[in-house]
Amino acid sequence: MKKYKKIICIGLCLLLTLSLAACGGSGGGDRIKTIGIDQYGEHGSLDNCRIGFLQGLEEAGLKEGVDFKVDYQNAQFDDNINTQIAASFAANNVDLMCGIATPSAVACFSAAEDKNIPVIFTAISDPVQAGLDSGNVTGTSDKLPVEAQLDLIRQLQPEAKTIGIIYTTSELNSVSTIAEYQARAGDYGFTVEAIGVTAQAEVTQAVDTLLSRGVDLFNNLTDNNVVGVLPAILEKTNEAGVPVYGSEVEQVKLGCVAAAGIDYLQLGRQTGAMAARVLKGETTCDALPFETISEYGIYVNSAALAEMNIVLPTAVAEKAVEASQS
Repeated sequence: MKKYKKIICIGLCLLLTLSLAACGGSGGGDRIKTIGIDQYGEHGSLDNCRIGFLQGLEEAGLKEGVDFKVDYQNAQFDDNINTQIAASFAANNVDLMCGIATPSAVACFSAAEDKNIPVIFTAISDPVQAGLDSGNVTGTSDKLPVEAQLDLIRQLQPEAKTIGIIYTTSELNSVSTIAEYQARAGDYGFTVEAIGVTAQAEVTQAVDTLLSRGVDLFNNLTDNNVVGVLPAILEKTNEAGVPVYGSEVEQVKLGCVAAAGIDYLQLGRQTGAMAARVLKGETTCDALPFETISEYGIYVNSAALAEMNIVLPTAVAEKAVEASQS
């Protein structure tokens, strides 16, 4: 009887071992890795970055629920929440952090440094100024095509003189891009009226101020505080009859007249492909230079253009993609 009990015990142990091995996923029995995604807030371009990021991982052969699991957190444009999210990822020893937008990427890198957790960023206009160009960190930059945007505005509004721009003073992306606009606007016959804000609650007041100064148009950056309240901005500018230009397709869908901007889904996919290489052990973040997407598209919202009595020149129409809300 003891002999049979011993055989049964051995059999159960073997069965348990095989079961545990079967749960190890496609990575040769490795445990499922955890990716912490810290998204600074919800708006179209950042959402597209996250969707594209997950697509990029899948396209690289990694399956969610098999090779990795995601801990997705949204900071709701709140810097305190943002810091807490990054700290929780570090405390939970995630295998990789993904920071979507500059504030989130900086928070993740700061929290991850002591534990040497790799950080992948996306939607960062100036990684160098943000201090994300060295260490266990890499990702993709969404540097805006400033000259292409200025050229587009000039073609659509030949008589315009003043561009109004609102930006967040603490958002390094925006500070860097404002400097570029101010440096290049004169080449296209524009002056820039810029107002800096410190919080999202100040944005609509800044819109009123720029309208009172008589700006000919507004130009959005990828500033998260500003884009986060774009519908409220458009309500005021539409009433005043002043067009707003976006910086990417989702802003045009919401009602901006046009944009020379990049594809944020593609930016996310590119970021996911980089993250997959790190998770697979093919490279490390510090050995993988950040990448910048330079290709852009021209997007227009015909209904918004018509409301502002702006006629689309043939040269622009031939290259443009309609981006109205369906």
